[in-house]
Amino acid sequence: MINGIINIYKEKGFTSHDVVAKLRGITRQKKIGHTGTLDPDATGVLPVCLGNATKLCDLLTDKDKEYETVLLLGKVTDTQDITGEVLQESEVQVTEDQVREVVNSFVGAIEQIPPMYSALKVNGKKLYELAREGKVIERKPRPITIHSITILDIKLTDDCHEIRMRVECSKGTYIRTLCHDIGEALGTGGCMKSLVRTKVSKFLLADAITLEEAQKLQQEDRLEDHVIPVEDMFPQYPKVYVNEVGNRFLANGNPLKLEHIKNKEDAKSSLGEHKEVKIYNIDEQFSAIYEWQGASILKPVKMFLN
Repeated sequence: MINGIINIYKEKGFTSHDVVAKLRGITRQKKIGHTGTLDPDATGVLPVCLGNATKLCDLLTDKDKEYETVLLLGKVTDTQDITGEVLQESEVQVTEDQVREVVNSFVGAIEQIPPMYSALKVNGKKLYELAREGKVIERKPRPITIHSITILDIKLTDDCHEIRMRVECSKGTYIRTLCHDIGEALGTGGCMKSLVRTKVSKFLLADAITLEEAQKLQQEDRLEDHVIPVEDMFPQYPKVYVNEVGNRFLANGNPLKLEHIKNKEDAKSSLGEHKEVKIYNIDEQFSAIYEWQGASILKPVKMFLN
């Protein structure tokens, strides 16, 4: 079984679930999970967890992300992107200075109302399912953070009203909704024309591979060369090695004491800087993330035993 995270370039037309299903076929293993959905028409970085790395899915979903998007002014749709039904069209009479001022006003901690066409559940039913039934329900605003918006290009001609932006944001941010809200604030309306996710945590667009490339690499027995080990996701955590007695406790996911640790002095010296550590078994294989409880007890946070 392959254990680790692979950086997949999700192509247009695929859902995140499609990517997982195809990777299951490529790797011939069932234990695979993705780290946050991308709309079918969106492209870009989709970290996929394999084997024991599936325990990291929730952690990677929480990471900040970076996108490049194109906002089309003058058009409002029910899905808040270009694929939806047009609800309103307006003339666009704004200046570049007005665009920059409004766009910059969205940087920082803000609240965002999730779109109806989203996978959020209300009373056990996904919002997009309700939307397809023609239902619109009230959604509560959710706090998000837009760390930065870089305007890459502004086109305000007679036949083209587009803003291309790079957005760095927290988890839970809907770029479609950001585009919609910017258009509303400008008084022109707007929707998202395109979206590329360029970064999730340490995973970059330049390093992503397509499903076709993954298939070829697997056939050449080289796919694991592109898999990042779980332990590499915690470079800042000190390494703690257990002794033979500690190995038995570790194997059962039990708390550890100082007497169970081989490198006691290294472990104790790390206590002031880091509360969480990487635990390695008697064979020096990465096995878990543990957390200091006081100065002599380590308790498990995440176990990565096969």
